[in-house]
Amino acid sequence: MLDLIAPTTRLHNAWLDAHAEWGPGLHEDGFGLAPTDEVESPARFAAWVARLADGSEQTTCRWIVEDDQVLGGIALRHEFNDHVQWAGHIGFGIRPSARRRGLASWAVGRMLDEARGLGMDRVLVVCAANNVASAKTIERLGGVFEEIRDTELGPLRRYWITIAEPNA
Repeated sequence: MLDLIAPTTRLHNAWLDAHAEWGPGLHEDGFGLAPTDEVESPARFAAWVARLADGSEQTTCRWIVEDDQVLGGIALRHEFNDHVQWAGHIGFGIRPSARRRGLASWAVGRMLDEARGLGMDRVLVVCAANNVASAKTIERLGGVFEEIRDTELGPLRRYWITIAEPNA
């Protein structure tokens, strides 16, 4: 059964499998992985998961899980600050083998509900300018294109999603 769950040490090996599928680096947006995070050892993985939980007042991190397999990650950043200005309120990533199943749309939709519950009325969502699949996902969920902005990570497409009230 598909679910969004808080990061947990219970799925260490499943998370490592997902991470390995992307290949080396920190490109799994939505996981909250920083360059200084070491996630191979159980102790360091537990420290990383604890850091994510400690930051839950500023960011809601969730893993997209099905049958104890980590399929992706999504993060909702609550405040509009310098980081959100270039990274967006919502960041998400789906492991390559789980793509083209509608998981990103499902997870972003759930995070929009979370944003509504936090009193947010609109969110910024960005993706790489050449990431057609993410752009289509964002547009399908009501994203209104603002611009392509050059950043240190390369050109990013910026979208705003207005969060409607349920049944509006």
